[in-house]
Amino acid sequence: MDLVALLIQIVVGTIIIAPILWLAGRALVGKEKAKFTDAIWIVLLGTVIGAVVGTLIGGLVAAVIMFVVWLALIKHFFDCGWVMALAIAMIAVIFFVVIVAVLALIGIGVLAFI
Repeated sequence: MDLVALLIQIVVGTIIIAPILWLAGRALVGKEKAKFTDAIWIVLLGTVIGAVVGTLIGGLVAAVIMFVVWLALIKHFFDCGWVMALAIAMIAVIFFVVIVAVLALIGIGVLAFI
C-alpha cells in the first residue's frame, strides 16, 4: 500500500465525492441528518478502509465488502436505513456521472488532474 497514493486518493475523493454525497444525502434525508462533515468522514473512512481491504483481500470479494462498508458508513453518518443508504449511494453516482459528463463536454477531465 503506497501511502502517497492513498493520501492523494483521500484528498481527491474528499474534494470530488464528498460534496456530491452530501447533496444526495440532503436531497433524500434532509439537511438535519446529512451534514457536510459527515460526508467528509464517509469519504475519508471509506477510502482508507477500501485501501486496507483491497490490499489484504483484493478482487471481487474486496469489492463486495467495500460496497457494504460504504453503505454502512452512509447509514451510520446520515442516520438512515439500508435502503435509504443504497438510494443515497445511487443518487450520488448519478450526480457524479452527470457532473463528469458536463465537465468532459466543456473540456475539463477529472482524471487529468490525478
